[in-house]
Amino acid sequence: MSEDKKSLNFLEQIIEEDLANGLDQNKLRFRFPPEPNGYLHIGHTKAIGISFGLGEKYNAPVNLRFDDTNPAKEEQEYVDAIKEDISWLGYQWANELYSSDYFQILFDWAVQLIKDGKAYVDSQSSVAMAEQKGTPTQPGVDGPFRNRTVAENLDLFMRMKNGEFNEGEHILRAKIDMQHPNMLMRDPLMYRILKKAHHRTGDTWCIYPMYDWTHGESDYIEQISHSLCSLEFKPHRELYDWFKEQVYNYSKSEYPMLPKQREFARLNLSYTIMSKRKLLKLVEEGIVNGWDDPRMPTISGLRRRGFTPTAIRKFVETVGVAKRDNIIDVALLEFCIREDLNKKAPRVMAVLDPLKVVITNYPEDKEEWLEAENNQEDDAAGFRKVPFSREIYIEKEDFKEEASSKFFRLKLGGEVRLKNAYIIKADSVVKDADGNVTEVHCTYSEDTERRIKGTLHWVSIKHAIKAEVREYDRLFLDEAPDSHEDKDFMAFINPNSLKITQAFVEPSLKDAKVGEQFQFQRLGYFNVDNDSKADALVFNKTVGLRDSWAKQKPAANAQNIQLKQPQQNNRPAIEQIKSYGKKYDRMKPEQQDKAKAEIQALAKDVAYQDLEPLFGTAVKKVGTRVITMITLGVLLDNGLDKNEAITDFINKALEDKNELLVNEAKALN
Repeated sequence: MSEDKKSLNFLEQIIEEDLANGLDQNKLRFRFPPEPNGYLHIGHTKAIGISFGLGEKYNAPVNLRFDDTNPAKEEQEYVDAIKEDISWLGYQWANELYSSDYFQILFDWAVQLIKDGKAYVDSQSSVAMAEQKGTPTQPGVDGPFRNRTVAENLDLFMRMKNGEFNEGEHILRAKIDMQHPNMLMRDPLMYRILKKAHHRTGDTWCIYPMYDWTHGESDYIEQISHSLCSLEFKPHRELYDWFKEQVYNYSKSEYPMLPKQREFARLNLSYTIMSKRKLLKLVEEGIVNGWDDPRMPTISGLRRRGFTPTAIRKFVETVGVAKRDNIIDVALLEFCIREDLNKKAPRVMAVLDPLKVVITNYPEDKEEWLEAENNQEDDAAGFRKVPFSREIYIEKEDFKEEASSKFFRLKLGGEVRLKNAYIIKADSVVKDADGNVTEVHCTYSEDTERRIKGTLHWVSIKHAIKAEVREYDRLFLDEAPDSHEDKDFMAFINPNSLKITQAFVEPSLKDAKVGEQFQFQRLGYFNVDNDSKADALVFNKTVGLRDSWAKQKPAANAQNIQLKQPQQNNRPAIEQIKSYGKKYDRMKPEQQDKAKAEIQALAKDVAYQDLEPLFGTAVKKVGTRVITMITLGVLLDNGLDKNEAITDFINKALEDKNELLVNEAKALN
């Protein structure tokens, strides 16, 4: 092996074992396959980092493939945004590809499966199909159209393609095993009629391949060696393998290698919401100003706030690759950006809450340009000139009329050092009618060699430039804002997550460009916002100089917080939830409210792969379908992305006659 095995994560170990067993390293190929139905967020950076990181480690190509199989939700805008985000992170893909590139070959393979008796056209309603699919504990039964002749299936499928039928009249299913213990293997859907224009293929197609059929075959066509995905796809691996093994018989000479799917844990952050539905609610209700608001966990929001690709990549590297889901403390992400900016951000002076200081023994008409170091962490950063004059601004909190000996800033009768300038002593104050200090009158000393404990930043009033400063804090006050049984996540919104001030900055920032980053000395790291103009500078606070939250929460491992919820007993959470299904729809309303809260608490310990088999529950078992929907809502709120199976389950519930089920489904739609 190329490295000591103990230093490898489990995905690297798999690859090393494959290489040791004869896989040619030149055959290694990876991919990042986003669906172009939204913007990428911090959770996606782990998947991006894993695939592109392996590509860099093994000098192997990494494809950027858009799994664009649902024209109802996909747009070119999302394609462009995803490409911009990945490029900004510093990754280069070998090929830009689209699943829609393969629509014809997928169709041809589907025809071949029909000819081989391994696929058929089903004309049942979605409700009927759900009923005959069975449950995790009860086998399914063959539908009435399962044994159509090859000729009839071919005729119907071609007519589906030619647009002769309405949406929902027919679908194409793989013919596998309706009694299979894995419900995903019970004749899964392959094609549906969808009469919507595609953002790339236009109106060429009116049938579109399902995700499970398309995804694996796209990997196969591209000869991906290792298909890496998050844990919710683990139950799909068996179907992934079945599909690729069928088409291998048709194309093994052209595509000789079969991909290997392996799963890793997703990235979840404390004090952060990852659910697209909840993020959308924040936008729609005006809690934030769009998807690129610097408080949002989207990559575009982080970029606008001033986070760097280096910091994000370091964060992903530090988090590592795990097999089990956990929650990472956002303090680790903030630590990574501090470390990066400390090395390269120029130091400048800015005053956010100004208090006027008049240096009475400094000549009124005099000004000096003093030398200031740009970054003591970077020897090559050099020096700049900052102006000094009789009247300056300091931070209001840096002065007290009276203070204890432990207050090392300016107080009456006390001395402080002005950064890069002189030592001043506070002699008197000027107050307004309400008794507020409006000016501090000081005298300065040119003897700067004396030891003085306090050092203040400042700006010359005569030379200062006005700027808008947007100070950001965490959007939520709670570590896990969507984990509470009795409170909506919106109850934990931090009312002080954005503070806008009119500040004064030193004149060296006059020509600062959008995206440039600085350390405002003693205040934190800031960058120039997109709204900034030449005559109206706007700065975003990226992060403070230290973790101001460290004392506000219990001590915890900053890199790996696993939030555990108490369980009622030793039975697995999913089994406890299923026990409610038999009686939930027959409970009184107050009993349902209590049961729902208990289900939501248990749902935090349920993995998606344990829940998905319940999607096939028989229609008559309404209670089980309702508790499944409730549990699914918790998983979606905790960052699970919708896939074809989830969307199908919700849509079927919306068509149900049971009001209780329909209402739960509407909440997730």
